[in-house]
Amino acid sequence: MILSPVLDVLDRLRPRLGRPVVIANLVAQIGLVVTGGAVRLTGSGLGCSTWPECEPGQFTPQLHAAMSINPLIEFGNRTLTGVLLVIAIAVALLVASDRRRPASYRWLGMTPLILVLTQALIGGIIVIFDLNPAFVAVHLLVSMTLVALSTWLMLRFSEGDGPSTSLVGTADRTLVRVLVVLLAVVLVLGVVVTGAGPHSGDDEVGYRFGVDPWLMAKVHAAAVWAFLAVLVTLVVRLRRAGATGRLWRTTLLLLAVTLGQGLVGYVQLFTGLPIGLVNLHMLGAALLTAGVASFVWATRTRGPVAVPADSAGRTASAH
Repeated sequence: MILSPVLDVLDRLRPRLGRPVVIANLVAQIGLVVTGGAVRLTGSGLGCSTWPECEPGQFTPQLHAAMSINPLIEFGNRTLTGVLLVIAIAVALLVASDRRRPASYRWLGMTPLILVLTQALIGGIIVIFDLNPAFVAVHLLVSMTLVALSTWLMLRFSEGDGPSTSLVGTADRTLVRVLVVLLAVVLVLGVVVTGAGPHSGDDEVGYRFGVDPWLMAKVHAAAVWAFLAVLVTLVVRLRRAGATGRLWRTTLLLLAVTLGQGLVGYVQLFTGLPIGLVNLHMLGAALLTAGVASFVWATRTRGPVAVPADSAGRTASAH
C-alpha cells in the first residue's frame, strides 16, 4: 500500500513529536484569541483592506511614512493564523494517522484543522462585510470552541481508550453539565458586552450591538456569579467526597482562574475599560474555557495509554 511507508514514518515520529505538537496547538489557539482581541481593541479589523491579500496585489502591508500600526496588527494576527494552520496540519497527521486509537480520537485530531480553515473563511467574510458584528462574534466563539477541543485533545493524547468511568456521582455529573452550559452563556454574553461597548472593533461605528452596554454588563456578571456558585458547590461536594489527585488539583485551578477572571472583569469595568485589561480579560476567557475542559476531563478516566508491544519489549530489555 502506497500510504504504508508514510504511516510508518508517522508512527516513529509520534512518540517524540505528538505531545509537543498538541501542546503547541493549544498555546497557539489561546494566542490567537489574544491577537484577535488586539485587532478588535485597536480598531485594526480593516487594517488590511482585502482578503486573503492584505492590500490589492500583495499579502503584506504596504509600508509608508503615513501608515498607522493597524495594518501591522491585522497582518500579525493573519500570520499567526498561518502558523496555526501548519500546527493543525501536524496535529492531523500525527493524531488522525494513529491506527492504534479509536475513530473518535482520530476525528478529534482533525478538528483543529477543520475549524482553523473555517476561521480563515469567517475572517475573510468579516473583512468583505466591513466587520459585521455577528460574524465577529461567531469568529471569537469558534476560537473558544477550538481552545476547548484543543485542551481535550491534549489531555486525551496521554490517556487510554478504555470505557470512560466517571469519578463523581450522578448529582455532581449534573452540576458539571450545568457548569458547561453556564460557561457557554458567559462567553456569548461577554461577546455581546464587548460589541455593545466602546471596544466594539470599529472606530467609526461604535457600539455595534444596539443594546445598553451597562445592562448587558450586569447580565454578563450575573451569569458569571451563577457559574461561580455552581463551581463552589462542586468544590465543597468534591472535598466532602474526599477528591484527590488530578481531579482535586484541576478543580482548585479552575476556581483560581475563575476568581482571577472575575477580578479582572470588575477592575476593567470600574477603570474605564483600558485596552490592556480588556485584552487580559479575553486571555482569561480562553484560560477559563481551557480550565473547564480540563475539569470535565478530570471527572472521568479511561486508564493509561496503551504501549505498543515492540515498545514495551524494548523498555523491558533496557532494564
